[in-house]
Amino acid sequence: MNNIIKSTYLRRAGTFCAGCVLTVAAFCGGLAPAFAAEQHNTIANRIMQLQQSSQRWIEIDLSRQKLIAWEGNKPVYAVNISSGKSSTPTRTGTFAVQTKYRVARMTGDDYDVPDVPYTMYYDGGNAIHGAYWHNLFGNPVTHGCTNVAVNHAKWLFNWASVGTPVVVHKSEI
Repeated sequence: MNNIIKSTYLRRAGTFCAGCVLTVAAFCGGLAPAFAAEQHNTIANRIMQLQQSSQRWIEIDLSRQKLIAWEGNKPVYAVNISSGKSSTPTRTGTFAVQTKYRVARMTGDDYDVPDVPYTMYYDGGNAIHGAYWHNLFGNPVTHGCTNVAVNHAKWLFNWASVGTPVVVHKSEI
């Protein structure tokens, strides 16, 4: 009789624990996809707003490693980019050009690059800028910035102004 009671108790305790784990997983595990979906909707809505305007704006597609300069719904310039590598990814979201520098020095824990041409900061320390030190455009190799060839960076720098919207997203290829 004691064995039956212990067996029933253990079965109920196991079922209870499993229920608790599933409940926690359902509430906590679902937060990341919900946040991702919410951010995706925000980005999609912003793109629709910009395409319905005549405003200049910049789209950075991390999946395709492309940057497109738009005037409303008309693409006016497109280039290959290098965005952040997996250990230092480029953040997705909607931003705006905050500051512009003809030449800037960029430093981090493991890099110090002088004379970075045509730098446009749009997300804290992340910027669109020319890269004279590599020719790996189309591949994620940066510390989070968006690298373009120097001649393309010059065009973008002259075309965009402080306040120009920048939309960074991952497309579904």
